[in-house]
Amino acid sequence: MGAMASEAHRLVRTALLLLPALVLCEALPASWLPGDYANTNSDALSFLSDYNSTAEEVFFYSVSASWNYNTNLTDHNSKLQVAASLEEQAFVEAWGGKAKTVFSQDILNSLPPKDKKLIEKIKSLGAANLPQAEREEYNTILSTMDSIYSTAKVYPQQNISWSLEPELTEILANSRSYKKLLFAWEGWHNASGIPLKEYYPRFVELSNKASKGDGFDDTGADWRSWYETATFQEDLEKLYKTIEPLYLNLHAFVRRKLYNFYGPKYINLKGPIPAHLLGNMWAQTWNNIYDMMIPFPDKPNLDVTNEMVRQGYNATHMFRVAEEFFISLGLKEMPPEFWEESMLVKPDDRDVVCHASAWDFYNRKDFRIKQCTTVTMEQLFTVHHEMGHIQYYLQYKDQPVGYRRGANPGFHEAIGDVMSLSVSTPKHLYEINLLESVTTDLETDLNFLLKTALEKIAFLPFGYLIDLWRWGVFSGSTPPEKYNSDWWYLRTKYQGICPPTRRTEEHFDPGAKYHIPGNTPYIRYFVSFILQFQFHEKLCEAAKHNGSLHTCDIYRSAEAGEILQKVLEAGSSKPWPEVLQEAIGTNKMDATSLMKYFDPIIKWLEEQNVNETLGWPEYNWVPPIPDGYPDDIDKNTDELHAKQFLEEYNSTAEIVWNAYAEASWKYNTDINEANNKEMLEKTMAMSAHTLEYGLKARQYDTSDFQDPSVKRILQKLSDIDSAALSNAELEEYSTLLSDMETKYSVAKVCRTDGTCHPLDPDLQRIMAESRDYDELLFAWKGWRDAAGKVIREDYKRYVELANKAATLNGHSDYGASWRSLYETPTFEEDLEALWKELEPLYLNVHAYVRRALYKKYGSNYINLKGPIPAHLLGNMWAQTWSGIMDLVLPYPDATQVDATPAMVAQGWNATKMFQESDRFFTSLGLLPMPQEFWDKSMLEKPSDGRQVVCHASAWDFYNRKDFRIKQCTVVTMDDLITVHHEMGHVQYFLQYKDQPVSFRDGANPGFHEAIGDVLALSVSTPKHLQSIGLLDKVESNYESDINFLMSMALDKIAFLPFGYLMDQWRWKVFDGRIPSSEYNKEWWNLRLKYQGLCPPVTRSEDDFDPGAKFHIPANVPYVRYFVSFIIQFQFHKALCDAANHVGPLHTCDIYQSKEAGKLLGDVMKLGYSKPWPEAMAMITGQSKMSAQPLMQYFEPLIKWLEDENNKNNEVRGWPDYNWKPSDPVAVTHDEKVEFLGLRVDKAAAKAGQWLLLSISLAFLVVIILLAYRYRKSKKRNKSLSMMELKQKD
Repeated sequence: MGAMASEAHRLVRTALLLLPALVLCEALPASWLPGDYANTNSDALSFLSDYNSTAEEVFFYSVSASWNYNTNLTDHNSKLQVAASLEEQAFVEAWGGKAKTVFSQDILNSLPPKDKKLIEKIKSLGAANLPQAEREEYNTILSTMDSIYSTAKVYPQQNISWSLEPELTEILANSRSYKKLLFAWEGWHNASGIPLKEYYPRFVELSNKASKGDGFDDTGADWRSWYETATFQEDLEKLYKTIEPLYLNLHAFVRRKLYNFYGPKYINLKGPIPAHLLGNMWAQTWNNIYDMMIPFPDKPNLDVTNEMVRQGYNATHMFRVAEEFFISLGLKEMPPEFWEESMLVKPDDRDVVCHASAWDFYNRKDFRIKQCTTVTMEQLFTVHHEMGHIQYYLQYKDQPVGYRRGANPGFHEAIGDVMSLSVSTPKHLYEINLLESVTTDLETDLNFLLKTALEKIAFLPFGYLIDLWRWGVFSGSTPPEKYNSDWWYLRTKYQGICPPTRRTEEHFDPGAKYHIPGNTPYIRYFVSFILQFQFHEKLCEAAKHNGSLHTCDIYRSAEAGEILQKVLEAGSSKPWPEVLQEAIGTNKMDATSLMKYFDPIIKWLEEQNVNETLGWPEYNWVPPIPDGYPDDIDKNTDELHAKQFLEEYNSTAEIVWNAYAEASWKYNTDINEANNKEMLEKTMAMSAHTLEYGLKARQYDTSDFQDPSVKRILQKLSDIDSAALSNAELEEYSTLLSDMETKYSVAKVCRTDGTCHPLDPDLQRIMAESRDYDELLFAWKGWRDAAGKVIREDYKRYVELANKAATLNGHSDYGASWRSLYETPTFEEDLEALWKELEPLYLNVHAYVRRALYKKYGSNYINLKGPIPAHLLGNMWAQTWSGIMDLVLPYPDATQVDATPAMVAQGWNATKMFQESDRFFTSLGLLPMPQEFWDKSMLEKPSDGRQVVCHASAWDFYNRKDFRIKQCTVVTMDDLITVHHEMGHVQYFLQYKDQPVSFRDGANPGFHEAIGDVLALSVSTPKHLQSIGLLDKVESNYESDINFLMSMALDKIAFLPFGYLMDQWRWKVFDGRIPSSEYNKEWWNLRLKYQGLCPPVTRSEDDFDPGAKFHIPANVPYVRYFVSFIIQFQFHKALCDAANHVGPLHTCDIYQSKEAGKLLGDVMKLGYSKPWPEAMAMITGQSKMSAQPLMQYFEPLIKWLEDENNKNNEVRGWPDYNWKPSDPVAVTHDEKVEFLGLRVDKAAAKAGQWLLLSISLAFLVVIILLAYRYRKSKKRNKSLSMMELKQKD
């Protein structure tokens, strides 16, 4: 906003900027040249009269040319504007020179004061004082600086540029992204400021020389002379000191709000505010961040824009409304020329300068406004402001040209603003029918006043310091080598702001503000911001306003209009103190009225700031550069917006994920093509949802968010996994996974007689119970042929697509994607260190078991220095060895635990097993299973012929009430342990069900498994089995303990290398270290390296043995199980400590311990909401994985194994790593068999068998008789038998 009249002399100096060479100007028309005058009083008066009439012509010509250019930006109009401006300068020089050479000081002193003052103004030539060459240089510098500023751009990307208007201004006003604001701020200050630095010192020299030609010490003194006050600088400092406490309170309040938004990283509550965060490129007004500052957000926001639109307002109507405001005060209406010639809306057919401005054409009838008006409340206020300038023109139009300006440079702006102070009140908006009613409560007033303060009060120190800096530059106290440091000294001293990046003397940050290269004095705005409130109070008094000053509206007050008219009519014909005295009764500027206007907000701010630091004692503080800057500047950093987005995501994800879970459940419990198709459809829908919200999540830059949960969820959402693929690739990927899992689930091994065996339960039973080498080999090889080979080609393509998805999510490969879930940079190294710590224990278990197998199968099949054939360990994958406990039992005669017979005898079924598990959890004070669990779970294999996925699994249906288990349960102790494990998963679901969807997961993938397993550590103890009626008694002796720990080691310790190597293999497949041509070879290399196993028959690349393990075709990461087997013992020890357990760790049962339950429940409630080390520390007191509790648990067995292996001189490891077991066919080619350690023919062996059978029967009869007699004499106490613990497959 601006008044063209108040810029009249500036036009002379700056309108030349587009073409610097004065030689382009043709000679002035003779009628514009001064005539001949004598040094007499009468000729001086004639000179003034002639000057005035000629000046009106010249200025009309010059202003018209400038108007034509500003309203139609063409090269032609530019040249015409420059020519007219040059002629204006020539006119000023000619008449000023004439006055200087003709009229002596004595003659001037004899003139009336007003006339003397006019001639002295005409004599002031400014740049025209310079010699021709220097004048050309001066204008060239101004032109160059204007061109640099006007054409400066910031480039966020190649071929994309941001100009100050509109892009950079909009960013500073509307963005809340620290990085983007910084990029815009730094970019503009560098692009516009740095190139100006080399020109500004020479400009200062020339400007000072020109001012000295008019009798001033420097240009600063020249500018201050316009205020005709000897104590002007002192008066300004006193004014600032008056308003400083209000500014400090506003600053402290705003700083606190910014702290709440940007956090302590970027806001120091005792330091200055980073300059780019205040909604404006120069931090001169802060009203653009009002949305962050609103004192009472629930109060209605005063904005009548919608009502204006509803009533059909347009630009012309807005100006008519403003005109009516002035007429209501008894002031002048707009002349016809105003309505005919003004540009009130932006034309569609040409480029224009949209900056709102009022224009005086110096012919006393033509006054115009140029404004690209839009129908908004803010623009309505701007209209009144600009019309205030026009009213000033109208009132002083009959003054001599030299007096057609404000009483001082601040008056014009003050008059425009004082109108807005009335128009912006609710009272006025009600009067003109834009508000239905006037709300007068304190909270609404405070909202209004704070918004006004952010514009008016925030501006004051900036309005003051700009010319303080320039006065220092012009006087020489700020030399060129201190331009930037002194600039920031003043900005910190007065504004309490600091640069957001390091600034040096290479920079020229003052130049980033238009008025510096544009050479426009600025103190006028500070003056106007003081004067407008003085005027406002006086006008309100005349209007007989009652009430707070900020509610005053002078509309329709002729008395107020009369005061205004006196001020306006005088123009600058009187000294401004005299004009001020006549208008308001004082001849001094005074901030009292301003303080009175803001009194309510002053008191409120003081209350808010009771504990705030006023000022910035840590004035040297500067903020850090954001991480990753300048990347991601286009991302959204609005944390409130992000929270709203996550609320939307959460509500929609529950629906989409529930639909997928239902379809997947339906397929897994009834495998058929229709259900598979439906599951695929829901998979695609879930992927589409993941893609949609994942891409939106990627638009946020969370680096400076304050809420770690928001950052965490967005980070997780941004990894959209397979949804990053194209639709065609995603469908192919989903189909591959579905096909591989289906092939696995329906695979069977058939005998020559046509009998076929599924994995569950047939093949699993053979592997666990058979001791026939050939039968085990049949099951082992048959399963790999049926389930593994068939998916090899599918798997190769799956790897390609999985890796592509991973790279699209910013990972190097799919393995890196999986590892990222552990949020640990040293994850791989940590795992290797854990394995190396546990490896000696595994080697002892391996050596001991190998010896037992040697005793069973002999040297043809077992090498005591070699690996163990993989099919002999009681499990299809040799992942756990508890199936061969009968072969390795340390003390066969000691008491052993097996709850299976008691469960069968007591009539247990699947439901009772789950009910017992439920009681375990509730005994800890944890949650019972909801009714939906009992109604909808599949706890047994269906008997209706349906094919199902028997693999035990727990299901969360994402509606916070439906949780299920799918398990083909059989009544065994092994399955009882599995039941507790799966119920542990469901308990985890129940505990974190109220977390956002993204947090409904374990703290890391191993946590979920560990929670299930840690309960099994209690449930498997003899103490617990006795407490639930499955054991008669608990025998506690060394041999029984070793038996128990061996059974646990066959489950837990034997598993560790397998749990580790599964994903070692996949990580290497994903990153390319294992090519598809070596899938099987490298699989067996890893199994040999870590497990010490070898295949029982030759394997080739026609085989695909990894695919015979469910987690490979099902795309389930596996290292989670290794992690869980470590941390479950950490959890177990912590829970046992909470339960006040006394005794060896392996005997602990946390059943019925509410203290242990609370510890466990608190961790489960967190879900994925905290990094897993925090969750780990909550339960264990330490944040790292540790193998020590596991070693403590097995401590008795470790010592026993070492002693036993030493006694047998066992080799730890497998130095004969290339050894392979004999081919069963080759072993039996001589038609002889082994019998009692002897090689005999089959007939002799058969006879021997019959003989042994007869002897056995005789012994049996004797034993029965002895037992009968013993039982009659004494009742025998003993437990039920033996417990085998098998890892769930």
